[in-house]
Amino acid sequence: MWHLMIKMGFKHIEVGFPSASQPDFDFVRWLIEENQIPEDVTIQVLTQARDELIERTYQSLIGASRAIVHVYNSTSPVQREKVFGLDKQGIIDIAIKGAKKVQSEAKKYPMTDWTFEYSPESFSSTETDFAIDVCNAVIDVWQPTADNKAIINLPATVECAGPNVFADQVETFCNGVDQRNNIIISIHTHNDRGCAVAAAEMAILAGADRIEGTLMGNGERTGNMDLITMAMNLYSQGIDPELDLSIADEIVTTVEQCTQIKTHPRHPWFGELVYTAFSGSHQDAIKKCLTIQEKNDSEAAANNTQSQWDVAYLPIDPSDLGRNYQSVIRVNSQSGKGGVAYIMESEFGINLPRWMQIELSKAVQDYSVKHSCEVDSEMIHTIFQKQFIQANNHCDQQYQVLGYEVHKQGSQESIQASICDGSIHGETETIHGQGKGVISALSDGLHKTLGIDFQVQNFDQIALSTGTHAQAMAFVQIKVHGESFVGISQNEDIMTATINSVLAGINSYLEYSKVAA
Repeated sequence: MWHLMIKMGFKHIEVGFPSASQPDFDFVRWLIEENQIPEDVTIQVLTQARDELIERTYQSLIGASRAIVHVYNSTSPVQREKVFGLDKQGIIDIAIKGAKKVQSEAKKYPMTDWTFEYSPESFSSTETDFAIDVCNAVIDVWQPTADNKAIINLPATVECAGPNVFADQVETFCNGVDQRNNIIISIHTHNDRGCAVAAAEMAILAGADRIEGTLMGNGERTGNMDLITMAMNLYSQGIDPELDLSIADEIVTTVEQCTQIKTHPRHPWFGELVYTAFSGSHQDAIKKCLTIQEKNDSEAAANNTQSQWDVAYLPIDPSDLGRNYQSVIRVNSQSGKGGVAYIMESEFGINLPRWMQIELSKAVQDYSVKHSCEVDSEMIHTIFQKQFIQANNHCDQQYQVLGYEVHKQGSQESIQASICDGSIHGETETIHGQGKGVISALSDGLHKTLGIDFQVQNFDQIALSTGTHAQAMAFVQIKVHGESFVGISQNEDIMTATINSVLAGINSYLEYSKVAA
């Protein structure tokens, strides 16, 4: 965890409560004795405002080049009256005594550059005017300067009101505290009401200078403010949080290993499903936007500039966090043609025509409903192969083209083609047809030879690759007796692919007729 925080770029890191436990004490010593602290990083330790604990805290820090000593005592009415049995002056006296002890102990270790921090614990549950009085008493002891500022930390130890209320408290404090220019106002929010990040953001707008939090919101009860979420909120608005967030998966893995707490798949920004769309309309919008974004990126790269990210449902580019686009669109029974089309194009290089997107998405949805499951990219491709390619090429009535000739006379085209009839042991038949275009001529010839009257509803062809041996794929949708059938074929020769796609549609019809009979 320590190495991760260093890698991410944190400059103030609270490393423990060394007076509270031996493991914390030993960890602080290890950091110092093993030279684990970079020159530009300051460690921070926490202690209660008690003499023996403050002394122990300083002992743990011997040899540190710089450190923040964070001392606190409770100030809220419930703590004053029911826990400590003290009046307001009694609480102020504890704070003053602790502040003096922190100051006097620091003088024993002049080789360390010390920063003092004080928290009126449960600030958000404390009368704001009293919190100001307590902190002013501490500031009066420490006498900070512009070159040696003290940190006054304002905790929402238990979140008990809305973010706007907390921000009002912070603003009132900032306006009333002494020596405002010589202190750093820090915020420490908790997530009891689910608003820790919102409260911290509003507190900054209200005048605070510094935020304390944890990675992924670990902490007491519902957790501390999640630094990742706040940093990403800033990043998404064009504000550099000055942290390396491009290693999202490493951050999640490390935090999970250290805390033994799994990250919710919908955790803001870093959850597994955050950049994933199952909804059909969302997928369609994302697919269209990504196509335009890719074009804009290419144009910007050619001009040595950078395009602006602008994709529906994706507030940031997932690749900025080290995520790929493969998880952006996932398919289940709610998904539509957009998601299926995106996966077929991005992972298999097949840019399906719109009508084919609809046909395939129906088949994928049927599979998802039947099996009550999410459908991954490999299964989508398998469904495409089995239902639309293999199915109409492995029936008893298998027609395939063996050779052909096409002649053009004005607006008319004529075709002569030899086709293999799988139903009579591979014997060939020769068809002759004419029409306005090859598809029309082929339809005419097949009607004359096979006696099948059909209409071509849709026809498209795409290139699957480039170069001398580039593969082409042809798609056709025919209607026979009111029913639609799909044929798909792939070949280096586009005309062969076209003819075979029509024959594949015929094969599909013949298989349907056999089953219906």
